[in-house]
Amino acid sequence: KAVVSTQSTGVECVAWAQDNCTSHINECVQQENPRAVKSEGPFLISGSRDKTIKVFDVSTGFCIISLIGHDNWVRQAIFHPSGKFIVSCADDKTLRVWDYKNRRCTKTINAHEHFVTCLDFHRNAPFVITGSVDQQCKVWECR
Repeated sequence: KAVVSTQSTGVECVAWAQDNCTSHINECVQQENPRAVKSEGPFLISGSRDKTIKVFDVSTGFCIISLIGHDNWVRQAIFHPSGKFIVSCADDKTLRVWDYKNRRCTKTINAHEHFVTCLDFHRNAPFVITGSVDQQCKVWECR
């Protein structure tokens, strides 16, 4: 059993990083700390009520990446199938794409009229779907 200390407020979502994220996560960590030891993970991502997205190395229990930018609770955060980006949604009504290697939001979409509560990637096509309290699901093309 492993325990990671996440955010100071409630955790809204967690997800595992797929295997192809490992090299990108290690690049990100070594960019900030060149002496950091490469890790094989596993890694997980969390989103919380403190409006942050965090990536944890489960083997050490440490938060290794923290992303700040949402204006309300983060409801879901997942790695893009390429492993190079994180996509998140939140109660600020947005869908965001993050370049986590450079720790910045690269795209913000005002996705819904109310809280965006969930998202997922299509397995074989370049689409993201979001669901909202506004009683709509929307499909977005990844470009």
